[in-house]
Amino acid sequence: MDVFAKKDYICNVILKCKNNKNIMKIAVPTRDECVDDHFGHCDHYTIYTIDDNKVVKRDTLASPQGCGCKSGIAADLQELGVVVMLAGNMGEGAKSKLNAHNINVIRGCSGNVDELVRLYLEGKVSDSGIGCSEHECGDKSDKIDAQNIKLKI
Repeated sequence: MDVFAKKDYICNVILKCKNNKNIMKIAVPTRDECVDDHFGHCDHYTIYTIDDNKVVKRDTLASPQGCGCKSGIAADLQELGVVVMLAGNMGEGAKSKLNAHNINVIRGCSGNVDELVRLYLEGKVSDSGIGCSEHECGDKSDKIDAQNIKLKI
């Protein structure tokens, strides 16, 4: 999906929600209240409902077993209205699958999930541009650490 089509989709999601104000949903692969290092192997997804740039609801969605790019999680997240995924490491297959379901992926995140979402809403989180080339990727050198972000700003 090209950039313009994705922008139109996100705008349509927001317009559909106009009756419910400006609502968007953000998903974060989670383990022990922190961003899981690998999208496809997380314990669960924390789903944040954002209204007027504030978190108004926090839910969890169990992670399917197996590889994220081969599971149906992208379709499930899209069905829930998720338009942003804040993730740690993620292979190109998973990123492409999420993008195909109109979910914008921000890679390179780490730290406490609540703090990360707060920083994202403040405009302080962006995609690292780095993805995994294999399923056991674990390099943390380019992570956006929500605990230490203030030092990087």
